[in-house]
Amino acid sequence: MTKITELIKKMTLEEKAALCTGAGPWTTTPIEHLGVPEMTVTDGPHGVRRSEDVTAFVTKSVPATCFPTAACMASTWDVDLIHKLGEALAEECIALKVDVILGPGANMKRTPLCGRNFEYYSEDPYLAGQMAVSFINGVQSKGVGTSLKHFAANNQEYQRSTISSEMDERTLREIYLPAFETAVKQAKPWTVMCSYNKINGTYSAENHKLLTEILKEEWGFEGLVVSDWGAVHDRVEALKAGLDLEMPGPRERRVKAVIEAVRSGELSESTLDESVRRVLEIVFKASETKKGGSFDIAGNHALARKVAAEGMVLLKNNGILPLKGQQSIAVIGRAAKEAYYQGGGSSHINPTRVDDPFEELQKLAGNARLTYAEGYLKDEGNDQTLIDEAVKNARSANVALLYISLPASKESEGYDRPDLDLTRQQIMLIKAVTAIQPNTVVILNNGAPVVMSEWISGTAAVLEAWMMGQAGGGAIADILFGKVNPSGRLAESFVSKLVDSSAYINYPGENGQVRYGEGVFMGYRYYDAKQIPVLFPFGFGLSYTNFVYTNPKASAETFKDVDGVRVSVDVTNTGKVAGKEVVQVYVHDNKSKLARPPKELKGFAKVELQPGETKTVILKLNFRAFAYYHPAYKQWITEDGEFDILIGASSADIRCTLPVTLQSTLELPSILNRDSTMREWVEDPRGMSVLAPLYQLLNAQMSANFGSNEIGMDPIGFLMDSPVMSLLYFMGDAMTTSPEELVDEWLAKVHATD
Repeated sequence: MTKITELIKKMTLEEKAALCTGAGPWTTTPIEHLGVPEMTVTDGPHGVRRSEDVTAFVTKSVPATCFPTAACMASTWDVDLIHKLGEALAEECIALKVDVILGPGANMKRTPLCGRNFEYYSEDPYLAGQMAVSFINGVQSKGVGTSLKHFAANNQEYQRSTISSEMDERTLREIYLPAFETAVKQAKPWTVMCSYNKINGTYSAENHKLLTEILKEEWGFEGLVVSDWGAVHDRVEALKAGLDLEMPGPRERRVKAVIEAVRSGELSESTLDESVRRVLEIVFKASETKKGGSFDIAGNHALARKVAAEGMVLLKNNGILPLKGQQSIAVIGRAAKEAYYQGGGSSHINPTRVDDPFEELQKLAGNARLTYAEGYLKDEGNDQTLIDEAVKNARSANVALLYISLPASKESEGYDRPDLDLTRQQIMLIKAVTAIQPNTVVILNNGAPVVMSEWISGTAAVLEAWMMGQAGGGAIADILFGKVNPSGRLAESFVSKLVDSSAYINYPGENGQVRYGEGVFMGYRYYDAKQIPVLFPFGFGLSYTNFVYTNPKASAETFKDVDGVRVSVDVTNTGKVAGKEVVQVYVHDNKSKLARPPKELKGFAKVELQPGETKTVILKLNFRAFAYYHPAYKQWITEDGEFDILIGASSADIRCTLPVTLQSTLELPSILNRDSTMREWVEDPRGMSVLAPLYQLLNAQMSANFGSNEIGMDPIGFLMDSPVMSLLYFMGDAMTTSPEELVDEWLAKVHATD
């Protein structure tokens, strides 16, 4: 710190301004005479996209391992495995001379149409937060930095650079910020990247509340805030808001604008110095890790295969899988020979190698005869001859494997999906093949959910293989032939049809705004509350074995919020093969002042079990597991009362329920005001103590006035949900003081101790 303080004193205003803007597309500005090196960053998050020429914005990248995308990573529900993936990414960064990798992406999957959903973890903030923590800790354990992105509420590609995400404070705090908050507090990323969009009318890059008040002051973020590439509109306002580093560079006019703003007094030099300090600290931290050398190409490819297999989700299986003893297998679909393993855009990796799915099948198929048919075109066109050939092969085989991948035109960074469908040719292909071959397995390669109602009933099995990374072809073969028991679980709900999705009527927005009208009821929270059936629920996934949950326990039936509670359950593998189960813990609040979702994920653990083996899974639920954000108090609160702790295999498959009672330790200030209703006064301990002498009088007065019920009114209901000030007017001559004066007197007593 002393070294950096002295450096800042030696820097000219011009050098300070230049340091806060990139020197090029991927590097920061060095100051050679002061010994300040440049720092190199590169795209991620599922591979190192290191440009051969860091001075060029778009150029060929050097070979690196293409790991599965975030949608697949999150479906592993395995924090230890994601930590190992982070370590491997860091080792490749070191070898390729990269200081900071731009990832992970912790944005919520608000709508399944978002073209960039393959880069994001989940529709649930708790799961996304835990994945982000493991990724960041893995990378930074090796002395390489991360950039947590895109902060915040960047949940669609449609008009992403200008759209304003309009939402209330509670929705922002409970759904769209927690994954970032968890990652910042628990993993301390070196950098946080702001998003392109506006939040409630203010660009993220210029949002003081977001970047300074919440991120830096409230959460204690100590790193630097970097812009997404081209997200800054007003450099001076961005600096005032807490945006430390603008990328990409060079931006000569931006630098001059900062210099002029300081000289004119528009921008305090101390504000600029603070950003300079943050940039210097990360630049010097990055320089401590020696760069260069090589990385384990084969080892990382094997790790990519493991992650892919752990993240693939078996959605349907009538017993056809794992494949055993088939004499002939019809392999159908372009994706069987042209692996579809990553999405388009800034995360596109130049892989070290790519497994050919068909060849990987051949390696494990033994003496089975494999045939191949293309099945569908690369784009969205139709060709009946391809379907006819596929049907012919399927008819003469014991089993058909349909490899189905979405075309790049359907999902990518930069634009949203037009629908949740496969192409028309692919749907026709699946229906034609399943009509003559009941033993048909569909393998899906996509970055986000697809609807299946039109064709799934005819299939024997469906495997969600995601954008699976360069080794995904081998991972599919491992699962199909039982070398790996599938253990992936969905990190997002699969709806039956697009209109069921929680954001449907509030997407994509209009007049430059998208209203988050569903509030905190997003994803499975919405489907639970509305009792809308989904095709596959959040947390769902099949295995080749079965698991039984027994002996659920809570460490206390009654506990204080600050102490939390431990939950345990015994899980037994009752099948004949080893497997992994994901134990999921949800919390249901039986009664709260504000509406809450029926259940929310608050803990999970992935456990491996041999046949007949039992293990006890123990999870700790803390204060935040039971709290919600109350906008009137401007903080997270708990309330005395009963909760249900739900332990299950998915959000829709709850195996055990534990009733517990929480005792809140919070001493909240009163939020009563002139407009507060009788119910609000009665439910407020201080309000009731002040109001008690008159409560019975008001009650009696209302009963007398409306006792005959001639106008069909429930006097008590009217009493409780009417403002106290309004009720006082009904007392007539019994009042010796005006209602306004009396209510103000009561409020003074109530707030005297706040």
